Amino acid sequence: MNTDNNFDLDEHTKLQWYKIVFSMKKMFDKKPDMNGMLFLIGMREIGVNREYSKDEKMDLMHVATCKLLSYDGYYTFEKIDEDGWPHYTLISKPPYTDLMNQENILKRLIVQYFEESDLID
Repeated sequence: MNTDNNFDLDEHTKLQWYKIVFSMKKMFDKKPDMNGMLFLIGMREIGVNREYSKDEKMDLMHVATCKLLSYDGYYTFEKIDEDGWPHYTLISKPPYTDLMNQENILKRLIVQYFEESDLID
């Protein structure tokens, strides 16, 4: 866990982030924003590609956020429910920080997710 308030990205992470964004832009003909990235990760975690309601889309982004923050120990995976949705338990609250640092934290964790899932080299 990063305990200081500086969440700048290292060069490797920046490069990998741009590779991911470029790849997503090629795939969807549109540069994804952070919500789009979280939505895609949530869909991948659920494993079902279908139409989702507005509430379900928010739930997918929550699943993705929990999954990503579990890498830093803020959440732990609990179970998959009868509908196939993963559930996480909050272990400790992530540090309160400004939007730029929050985005950098998520970028770093998205890169980690893509690398660990062999979605990027």
